[in-house]
Amino acid sequence: MPSSKPILSPSTPTATSTPAGKSATKPLTAAIPSLLKKSLRPHENIYNLPNFLTVTRLFAAPATAYLILHSQHTAALAVFTYAGITDLVDGYLARRWKLQTVAGSVMDPMADKALMIVVTVTLAIKGALPLYLATLILGRDGCLALAAIYYRYASLPKPKTFTRYWDFSLPSAEVHPTTVSKYNTFLQLVLIGSTLALPVLTAQSHHLGIMHDLGLGGLNVHQGMMYFQWLVAGTTAWSGLSYAFLKKAVTILGDDEALKAKQGARGRTIIGVVFGSVVLASIYLAGTVDEQKQDVKAVAHDSESRP
Repeated sequence: MPSSKPILSPSTPTATSTPAGKSATKPLTAAIPSLLKKSLRPHENIYNLPNFLTVTRLFAAPATAYLILHSQHTAALAVFTYAGITDLVDGYLARRWKLQTVAGSVMDPMADKALMIVVTVTLAIKGALPLYLATLILGRDGCLALAAIYYRYASLPKPKTFTRYWDFSLPSAEVHPTTVSKYNTFLQLVLIGSTLALPVLTAQSHHLGIMHDLGLGGLNVHQGMMYFQWLVAGTTAWSGLSYAFLKKAVTILGDDEALKAKQGARGRTIIGVVFGSVVLASIYLAGTVDEQKQDVKAVAHDSESRP
């Protein structure tokens, strides 16, 4: 009786694996780890003391504004001073203990800007800051925030989901403050601190006596504040425009150099166009609205000084 099994010739391939098949799968197997490494970036440990201090500065911003609006100048100055001290401490601790994170590099300037924005708006409402300067400071921060939104979305590796967008443990871009920006941030803090301290000093007769002995009468102090405001306005304009011209201010992470160059050019264009418009608007306000306010103050001061 003939057998029902098929007769296989030596040249007929079988279903069993062969050495050639194994060798063909080796390149694919070896490529999988490198592909995963490129597509999946590791999460950072963002739970440390420097980042905690940075978060407390975020809460200091609305607290300071609340105290200013309710004329609690001493308490507002104290909270603002705490924010300034922790701004120095968290940076030192991050460098000393090697706790720098991309999340910290994002949250640290975010906390600084949140404090400056909220306090600047509050002081402008109270009339303690001129409108042109408030517009320039807020316009710079808003412009940089708009550019940061674009940089984050453009540089975020796929998939670009809402959850991953706000997950700052997934690094996608790094911000490197320019030199003039660092000086401008310091000058803005000094200006805001001086503006907050002025009503505290002038509210007590003892402080007024000391200021008078030093030759810092009311008129001299206000003139000095006006000149200092001009200085801050100049550095603010210079700082904002520096992000439009310096390519190294923002580093986009990734391997596609052509794509990173295109994304960086688009971000710098956004800053240049938007912030340039803000500078022009501030110049207009300085020559119209704020000039009229200065004339009114000068007339009021002359009437008060007359016997």
